[in-house]
Amino acid sequence: MANNITVLWGSGSPPCWRVLIALEEKNVRDYNSVQLSFEKMEHKSKQVLDINPRGQLPAFKIGDLVVNESYGACMFLEKKFQSQGNRLTPECITEEGHMYQRMFEGQTLSQKMADVIYYNWKVPEGERHDSAVKRNREALISELKLWEGYLQKGPGPFLAGKNFSLADVVVYPAIAYLFRFGLCEERYPKLAAYYNSLKSRPSIKTTWPPTWLETPQGSDLLKDL
Repeated sequence: MANNITVLWGSGSPPCWRVLIALEEKNVRDYNSVQLSFEKMEHKSKQVLDINPRGQLPAFKIGDLVVNESYGACMFLEKKFQSQGNRLTPECITEEGHMYQRMFEGQTLSQKMADVIYYNWKVPEGERHDSAVKRNREALISELKLWEGYLQKGPGPFLAGKNFSLADVVVYPAIAYLFRFGLCEERYPKLAAYYNSLKSRPSIKTTWPPTWLETPQGSDLLKDL
């Protein structure tokens, strides 16, 4: 069954990583995994465009079905392979609702993170403003405090309760990305503890971005947040 799955992905990309984690959690391993290089612009190749016309990664295909949106791919994998691997949705409907809340809040976290990290890349030099940089950084700080508070209140130790769930699958890569870019562990101790506690989880350790293993030292862009 898994050999009709194709995943085109790039190292270090949170959307790509979450799909790889989901596949591992569901014990789906015999699939066609194709690592591509963002630096070489391979995400704009015909190989990708044939599956994802936006030229973005991941590009995910199972049989004739294409599910390129990473949240959708993770939810699909949980449903498709519900009888194998680890259960990623709570049995209690209330807990499931809480999980979805945290999952989709993760999109806000990712957007505010991107507004800071990619500002100089996305905004032409002549259109950049210090006020916008300050506003984006303040928005990210506020968002980080929310997540720090969520983990402080519990019931933890995971994002949506006592069990690892789809919320962790989709949000953990973004949190790891923040620390890769220098987020201060002392300033956000709960987020740091969560980040470090899951490094050794098999699905995360196995799919840890290869480029991060090659260059363990990341950026210090977020060190002052």
